[in-house]
Amino acid sequence: MLVGVLDGTETLWESREASTGQSEDELVELLVREVSEAREARPDATAVGLGIPATMDHDRGIAVSAVNLPLEDLPIRDLISERVGLPVFVDNDANVAALAEYLFGAATGKPNVVMLTIGTGIGGGLILGGEVYRGATGAGAELGHTVIQADGPPCQGNCPNHGCVEALASGTALGREGLAAAESSPDSALGKLLAAGEKIDGKAVTVAAIDGDETAVGVFGLIGSRLGVACSSFANIFQPDAIVVGGGVIAAGDLLLDPVRREVRERALNPMNKTPILEATLGNDAGMIGAAAMARTELEKVGS
Repeated sequence: MLVGVLDGTETLWESREASTGQSEDELVELLVREVSEAREARPDATAVGLGIPATMDHDRGIAVSAVNLPLEDLPIRDLISERVGLPVFVDNDANVAALAEYLFGAATGKPNVVMLTIGTGIGGGLILGGEVYRGATGAGAELGHTVIQADGPPCQGNCPNHGCVEALASGTALGREGLAAAESSPDSALGKLLAAGEKIDGKAVTVAAIDGDETAVGVFGLIGSRLGVACSSFANIFQPDAIVVGGGVIAAGDLLLDPVRREVRERALNPMNKTPILEATLGNDAGMIGAAAMARTELEKVGS
């Protein structure tokens, strides 16, 4: 959980807390505590913006359902507002990351953007005509649950589908494919890590690939190709000015993005096959920056 007080892109105060494995009530209490600490540190803060990895009812401020967190039909906007005494505005975490990259990052000046955030899962955000696209109730743009293999593996968490790009190209999938590669290539750097009892996860695969291990590079080729299949469809559907890729897995840079670009060139229709595939520039702060920007914009709407 990343909490900050921002003025534009300038971070005036920041805190990070581990939230993995907590219940819904524990997550809410942690969030209240962190936001309260932020407000104590910067009492001039005027609003709270939350980017949450869940399908959202944006207008009612409800976290409807989360794949990787225990959140269901939680009226989080009102809960937090009542507890911290500030106006609260909520959105999906990838939506606010997309907003941040559009306003301040890789997609500045590009009014039509597809954003993918690749970590434990794959989040999706859309900027269409310079505005965040949320769908009928605010739950739209769940691009990570685009099916790229109809008879593929079950998706993770609470998703009932099979063959989602999240199941096949997320950081979780990267670790799973890295482990399989380590087992089949014992002489590789990944294989030696496995033999030494080290954990083979997405981070280990990334480090090995950046260091030049061919087996790890091959794993990124596989993951990038799968991601590129999905991006080809996004290019065809939206004809965006750019597709921006962020999240933890983007630490591998072109080792991930070059296979994506190749698939888009080969699979997407002309001229969508020329869609730029860009690396996000705001890093792990994108969601925090975008949540603050979203809160500022929504607060202005309320006051106008």
